[in-house]
Amino acid sequence: QVQLVESGGGLVPAGDSLRLSCAASAAAVSTFSSYTMGWLRQAPGKEREFVARIRWGILYADSVKGRFTISRDNAKKTVYLEMNSLKPEDTAVYYCAASHDLVTTGPWDYWGQGTQVTVSS
Repeated sequence: QVQLVESGGGLVPAGDSLRLSCAASAAAVSTFSSYTMGWLRQAPGKEREFVARIRWGILYADSVKGRFTISRDNAKKTVYLEMNSLKPEDTAVYYCAASHDLVTTGPWDYWGQGTQVTVSS
């Protein structure tokens, strides 16, 4: 069983930046390296939506392309989401997810507990 723990959320003004981290425990480095890792978000009153994912390739939602950057450090079993030029509509709970398979936007086998990102106008 893989546990994912997100950190780095917070309250920032529009135009600012945040860096989210997601650390995976109970997984060997070789196992973590084979996972597809992703970030999804859920705004109040809305469905959860895909943000970005990384395995050998990277995929972004159109709404974040050019502003967000997903990366991973397999040795640290950690995936990151660098968020720049934040907008109020980026406000959401951000979730880290992992899949054993090469997926595009899902489905996901493991989920983190989520971290709140709030962007003020």
